[in-house]
This record gives sequence, C-alpha cells and structure tokens, in this order.
Amino acid sequence: MKIKTDLCVGCGNCVIICPTQAISLIDKKAHINDELCVECAVCQRNSLCPVNAIKPTRLKWPRVIRSPFSNVIAPHKVTGIPGRGTEEMKTNDLTNRYGKGEVGVSIEIGRPGVGTHLYNIELFTERLSKIGVSYEKESPVTALLEEDQIHIKDDIKNEKVLSAIIEFKVSLEKLPHVLDVIKEVDPIIDTVFSVGLVSRFENEEIPIKELVERHGFQLRPNAKINMGLGIL
Repeated sequence: MKIKTDLCVGCGNCVIICPTQAISLIDKKAHINDELCVECAVCQRNSLCPVNAIKPTRLKWPRVIRSPFSNVIAPHKVTGIPGRGTEEMKTNDLTNRYGKGEVGVSIEIGRPGVGTHLYNIELFTERLSKIGVSYEKESPVTALLEEDQIHIKDDIKNEKVLSAIIEFKVSLEKLPHVLDVIKEVDPIIDTVFSVGLVSRFENEEIPIKELVERHGFQLRPNAKINMGLGIL
C-alpha cells in the first residue's frame, strides 16, 4: 500500500485503523512503514480516507506473499478461497478428515495487532515433523514448506503477515508429543500463537479432554461443534 502525500490531509483515520501500527503521521502527512505493513489493505477499505489518498501497488515476489496471509478478501492460490486456513477443521462431519483415534490440530501464529514473520513456522515444523504428523495438503502454510516439510522457503522467511495457521492431524497416542512441542516453542517464539484441537465426541465425552488437561493445558469453552446435518 502507498499513500499519495500530495493528496493526504493528515486526518489520521488510517493511523488509527492500521492493525500493525505501520502508519504514522510525519509533518502532518501519513507514512507507511514498509517493514511493519503486512498488505492487509485495511487502511484502504476501512479508514474512510476523505481524499482517497491510499492506493494499492502491484506487489512483487516475495512481498506478494504477505497479502493472502493478511488480507481477509485475498484468495490463496492453493485453496482458491480467502482465509488463512482451510475449511477442513470446521466441516469434519462431512469430510471425515479426522477419524476415530485421530486429532486435528491447528496452530495459528500471530494475530492482528501483533503479526508474525514466516520464519516462526519453522519453530514448530522442525519439531512436529520428527513426530510424524500429517500436514493438511490444502493448507496455505503446507504449500510454503520445502519437500522436507520442515523448512520455509528461504526467500519468504522474513516476510511479515498478520497470521499463519499450521494444520495437521496426528494419532491420539502422539498428541502428548505435540503438546510437548507447544511447551518447548512457547518461551522462544517472538509472537503470540493459539492452538485449536478437533476430535469426535464419544459417549457424550470429549476423548482428549483429560489428556490435554493432564499436560497442563486448560480447554477453553469457545469450541465449534458441528452437528453433521448434511450429506456430502
């Protein structure tokens, strides 16, 4: 994104709304810090600029990777749909992606207001791959991994985005190892992250609840429960 300083009147609308604090007023003109900007286009869409001074520019590689991981209406080439993850974790009763004895896991790195560099993905993948997790093939993050499914492509590691979601499944027996990885990464990562889990109900109980709590994690009540009211 670029600001036409000859048009800018210094109203500050874009400064207030920027989710990464990348915009500031200098000499009563708005300026964008290119390193902090994640190309989310929030400033252009939602700041109500009175003089239409905020313009998109044609992004080149590797900076173009910032947009689909930050702009909620920018589609990923991998999935063909907007959004930082896939639909698999929300439609499991139709797709049967995670069966009995399996657990779906999502690790969202970064959030609006904080963001993340893509190199943080490797903090998890270099450890998760040793466990033998199965990465979601349609996930945008999986498409960023090298063939070893450990490393991020060198030319995009330092690109900053709002967030990136690692999606995979693992056997119930290996879930404790995944939880250990989360504990190991927590003190060394330079941003925030959240973890989502998917499992099937069995006898009106969540089979992973006791295991997760035994490892020192508290399950939050804001779960998404799919009733399976549909036919694929």
